[in-house]
Amino acid sequence: MLSELAIKKFAIIDDIRISFKNGLCVLTGETGAGKSIIIEAVNLLLGARSSADLVRTGEQTAELEAYFDIEPDSHAARILFEQGMDGSEGLMIRRLISRSGRSRVFINSRQSTLDLLKQVTWNLAGISSQYAHQGLLREENHLDILDEFAGTGFLRQEVTGLHGKICSLTKKIQVLKVQREKKIREQDLLQFQVDEIEAAAILPNEDEKLDIHRDRLQNAGKIFEAVNGGIYEIYDREKSLIERLSFLGAGIEKFSRVDDTLESIAGRLNSMVFDLQDVAETLRCYCDSIDLEPESLEILSRRLDLIAKLKRKYGGSLSSLFEQYEVMKADLADGRGLETRIRDLVQERKKLEQQIGQKALDLSMERRSAGIALAAFTQKELGVLEMGKARFEVVVSNHISQNPEEIRGRDKEKISSTGMDKICFMLSPNPGESPKPLVKIASGGELSRIVLALKAVLSTSNCLETLIFDEVDAGIGGATSEKVGLKLKELGDKHQVICITHLAQIAKYGSSQFRISKQEVNDRTCTSIIPLETRRERVEEIARMIGGQEITPATLTHAEELLHQALS
Repeated sequence: MLSELAIKKFAIIDDIRISFKNGLCVLTGETGAGKSIIIEAVNLLLGARSSADLVRTGEQTAELEAYFDIEPDSHAARILFEQGMDGSEGLMIRRLISRSGRSRVFINSRQSTLDLLKQVTWNLAGISSQYAHQGLLREENHLDILDEFAGTGFLRQEVTGLHGKICSLTKKIQVLKVQREKKIREQDLLQFQVDEIEAAAILPNEDEKLDIHRDRLQNAGKIFEAVNGGIYEIYDREKSLIERLSFLGAGIEKFSRVDDTLESIAGRLNSMVFDLQDVAETLRCYCDSIDLEPESLEILSRRLDLIAKLKRKYGGSLSSLFEQYEVMKADLADGRGLETRIRDLVQERKKLEQQIGQKALDLSMERRSAGIALAAFTQKELGVLEMGKARFEVVVSNHISQNPEEIRGRDKEKISSTGMDKICFMLSPNPGESPKPLVKIASGGELSRIVLALKAVLSTSNCLETLIFDEVDAGIGGATSEKVGLKLKELGDKHQVICITHLAQIAKYGSSQFRISKQEVNDRTCTSIIPLETRRERVEEIARMIGGQEITPATLTHAEELLHQALS
């Protein structure tokens, strides 16, 4: 339960501290005194988004603090334990809101995140403000209320998870289909380009080798003349190099027996003769290999022209041509693989659609069963709240979709992230009238009682420890307010209930009461809160609620009677 609440520099509140008890705690006071601001502070301590506008004028930081008594086996204690924090002495939440708009959160003195704060406070308190009445008119909220009553949160999360996966797969399939269409348009061109390069059968560095070969062909005649002339000079002509070297060697060899040096020289000359003979033979072979045909140069030039054309077309060099060739082959293979990938993803989506169809159907069946129970329980609570002749219904319906691209159930029910159901709370305020949506017929007083009835029903199906009501008495009075007060007191026997009210008929049932007022201090408006600890104080406050600022003996007597009735 909420044990203590401290608020500093927040809106018109300068510095207040409130200690709450179990049971029904009522907050009373004049309109505009700051009662709803206190509820707003609690809302922020439960994890609501903050605004710099809430910082008191002239101050830099607003400070909010709350202390909750929690059970060792509670959800909050478990989350604290998982985060390495000790919850054995309770839960302390502190929140600082700066003028710059920044907000800092502290849980048991450790700085934390807003997400963690929401996790810890998930079921600590539920606030039903005047906006809850308006929210009850929005049908999208009816689904949340029914799921809260039915306890179908986990099943709904499964549907939401499957829906997200299907949507993600659908986007991937759409992207791949667009790529496939683009690939189909590109396929012929890619195939032509790949075939063109493959037909050319170009080898690595072939252009450089062909350039060298072309130079040789262009100079073939001159090379032939030079080589043939060399053979002639070495071997064929009269007094050729070989003949003269042989003669020279033979002449020196005659005297080799006289001088060893001459023997060595003669051997070297003979070796030169053998080398020249080998050179002459090599030149003859080379001469035979020289291509003097004009067609050869023409064929080679055409080959070089083809290679140059393909190089210009595919990047300017053979390396870039080969790179583009590999890329185009991969694109062709990828294009052929797209169909397979699309088919696989479509099959995966079908499996997920079957799963979500069954999950959504299970969820719908549980909602329909819970809707009947919720309507019955709410109808009973409305009877207690002077709306016994009204008829409350929970209508569960589906939307049939003819669009095959949408996620659908087995009978073509459209499935969204929350399932296949549309929930609508219907009300017939008077006998003989057919039920209609709340937004069309419910008055402010009826909405207040419906909110209270739903809270009373939901309080039996969840583990909220503190229920907070702001303006639950809107649009009601007389005997109805008595019934509302009794219902709040009944809730207070099971939960801690904090209620802001303007009605004495409700305030009298409080097990504790605070008076909230505002006054001017140093030309500034300040809110103060005073616990009404004595019977006399409560009588005076209830008398003020009955008769206004001017309290008469009659109003005091009436207030005494009201309080006596409630406490007896």
